[in-house]
Amino acid sequence: MNANNTGQKNAHVVWQVMSITRDERERLQGHRSFMVWFTGLSGSGKSTMIYAVEEQLYRLGYRTFALDGDHVRRGLCADLGFSHSDRSENIRRVGEAAKLLTQAGVIVLAAFISPFKADRQKVRNLMAAGDFIEVFCDCPLAVCEARDVKGLYKKAREGEIRDFTGISSPYEKPDHPDLVLETAKKSVEECTGMVMAKIKSRLQFADLGKADLAEL
Repeated sequence: MNANNTGQKNAHVVWQVMSITRDERERLQGHRSFMVWFTGLSGSGKSTMIYAVEEQLYRLGYRTFALDGDHVRRGLCADLGFSHSDRSENIRRVGEAAKLLTQAGVIVLAAFISPFKADRQKVRNLMAAGDFIEVFCDCPLAVCEARDVKGLYKKAREGEIRDFTGISSPYEKPDHPDLVLETAKKSVEECTGMVMAKIKSRLQFADLGKADLAEL
C-alpha cells in the first residue's frame, strides 16, 4: 500500500475531539499515565519484568495494562509473520494501541523484542514528551539461549524458524535507553526496584499522589 492509497482511504476520516480529556481521566485515577517499553532479545526477561512491575503498581493502586508480544500475536497481529516489514507493522500497531491506553489514563507496560531502532523511535514519536520510557533488558545472547524458555533458539539453530532475532536476524541495541537492566546479573526484585525508582517521579501529580508512593 503506497502513501497515495493510504491518503485516499483516510480522506473522509475526521478527528473527533473527546469530551473527557486525558488530564481529567488521570486526575480521576490519581496518577499520570505513560508507557514503559521493555526491549531485548527473546529470553532476556522482558515479560518477567512487565508482570513484576505491574504487580507492584497494582498493589499500590495504579491502573495498568501489560502488552506482551505473544499475546498480541494471537489477536491484534495474528495476520503478521516475522519478515522485517511484518515486524515493523507489529510494533506500529502496538504503539498505536498503547497510545490509546495512555490517553485513557492507563500506565502501559509493553514487552517486545522490537529489534529495530527505527521502529522503537516511531513508537516514541507517537507519545507526548516524557510518556515513553525505554528499558533495555541487556542480557548476553549466550545466556538467553541457555535459558531458551520457549525452545525457540533450538528451533532457530536447527533451521525450523527463519528470521529469528539474534540468530538469523539482527537486534539493534538502543543507543540511549532510559534504563538498562542487566538481567543476567541482577535479580527480578533488584530490576523491579530499578524500574520503580525510574518511574516514581512520573507517577503522581505535583499536588496529588498515592499515599503509598513514599514506600517506593
